[in-house]
Amino acid sequence: MSRGPRLTRCAAADVRLEVFVDEQNVPFVEEIDARDFEASTIHLLARGADGTPLATGRILLDPEHPGRVHLGRLAVRRVCRGTGLGARMVAALEEAALEGAGARGDGAVSVTVVLAAQERAMGFYGRCGYEVVSGESYLDAGIPHQDMAKTITRSGEPADEAPSDGEV
Repeated sequence: MSRGPRLTRCAAADVRLEVFVDEQNVPFVEEIDARDFEASTIHLLARGADGTPLATGRILLDPEHPGRVHLGRLAVRRVCRGTGLGARMVAALEEAALEGAGARGDGAVSVTVVLAAQERAMGFYGRCGYEVVSGESYLDAGIPHQDMAKTITRSGEPADEAPSDGEV
């Protein structure tokens, strides 16, 4: 059976609905959005050895701002929290961001990754190297958030092709 982009998005949606809608009471209509279906959106999915979807996240590319992306919809099933899977997902999403939107110059590739962190997850993102942008708190789906960002630079040649939906 093929595990193409559509199956990846469907499995990712299952994880997101469990975490955001079921656990955090985010309204369904706010969780799945049009950006999920844009060709430029990169979805990543982590599966267990038995194929069970365990974690997901997405990168939103912005053609109007080369070298800048939005990391979002990072969700890890409860059973996998505290195992390091979330940090591995962030690293994989950052790599996808470098490959998909990194600004090239002087033999290096760099990208600024921005995200809207739930305030209760800011410590996690801080451990992943993200810094608070302004310190201003705002509500998204009724949950307090703050913007955070991280600039990633890699020396050497970037990958030849842009990443697509895939599994970690």
